[in-house]
Amino acid sequence: MKALFLATSMFFFTTTIGVAQCTVNNTVFNSGEEAYYHVYYHLGFIWLNAAGVSFKTEPLSYNEKKGYHFISIGKTHPSYSWIFEVVDRYESKADSATLNPLWFSKKTSEGGVQSYNRYVFDQKASKIYTQIKNGDEPLKLDTLVNKECVFDLLTAIYACRNLNFEDKKIKETIPINLAIEDKIYPLYLRYLGKEEISTNDSKRYRCQKFSILLVEGTIFNGGEDMTVWVSDDMARVPIRIEAKILIGSIVANLDNHKGNKRPITAILNQ
Repeated sequence: MKALFLATSMFFFTTTIGVAQCTVNNTVFNSGEEAYYHVYYHLGFIWLNAAGVSFKTEPLSYNEKKGYHFISIGKTHPSYSWIFEVVDRYESKADSATLNPLWFSKKTSEGGVQSYNRYVFDQKASKIYTQIKNGDEPLKLDTLVNKECVFDLLTAIYACRNLNFEDKKIKETIPINLAIEDKIYPLYLRYLGKEEISTNDSKRYRCQKFSILLVEGTIFNGGEDMTVWVSDDMARVPIRIEAKILIGSIVANLDNHKGNKRPITAILNQ
């Protein structure tokens, strides 16, 4: 499910640090927004509707700060759980005034193997305190230096939706620093322009298109092997995500989006 989750969200976390400052003025989403995606596994001529991923935003009070609580849950569908059951839960807490990350948690269960990540961000001290536990390995504690606007996965998703796409040139790259496990990775997104696409429910959208630099590992080969289409409107919601993995590829399509002050208006047919 790590691949399924990343396939529905990596677009966002590779765009933010193109902005010089870490403070983000949110104008595109609000507490109460929800989005759901169908995730398909593609191998040759085979397409499997294998999983679903949801994203939700809730209000938060954290250490005397008003903020957002971001929650994303990924699950295999029951018809595939007997083969390889996956239940992943990602949570982030962010300052609503700046969208700076405050706290992050990842709990995954994939094929019976448990994994846990926890970050606490000390923005004043420029430190990130991490707890990492994978499978039967012992719990690992570490401290990362947060020098240049380092984001966790979910906070970056929502911060990047406030990026102005109109000032980007074709093939321009936009860098970001992202905390993954116990390291900080310098990644980037490459802007590819505008394109119209259709989803499985026959809806057609105006979109902005991007490719994304991936971290090489157990799922991805590395390189710009992920492509994302995001709605070309004020909502800036991802409509489709395609990613090559070591065997086959993954495609995620938006199924439902609701509760946002900025509805998707880039639909060409209803």
